[in-house]
Amino acid sequence: MAQSEERIVMKAVALCFKPFLKPEEAQIYCNLERTQLAKRCEEFLVFKNDSGYYKREDLDRMMSGAPSPLLDAAKNHSSKFKK
Repeated sequence: MAQSEERIVMKAVALCFKPFLKPEEAQIYCNLERTQLAKRCEEFLVFKNDSGYYKREDLDRMMSGAPSPLLDAAKNHSSKFKK
């Protein structure tokens, strides 16, 4: 049983140092389910590369708590039409 838990911990630590993450690894890294991850990635303009991997730096930017670029654009766009 201890070996199984050790393997899980080693994999979790390895995720923190990998520059590119598989979609399943990105779910674990961000602590989000598949649909939540997809919505957040769309909102923050984070996309998979040609190989199907997410860039960890993009995921870090998404999870930093900063406002999304799409929401900022919507706020700026709607304020242009108000009188």
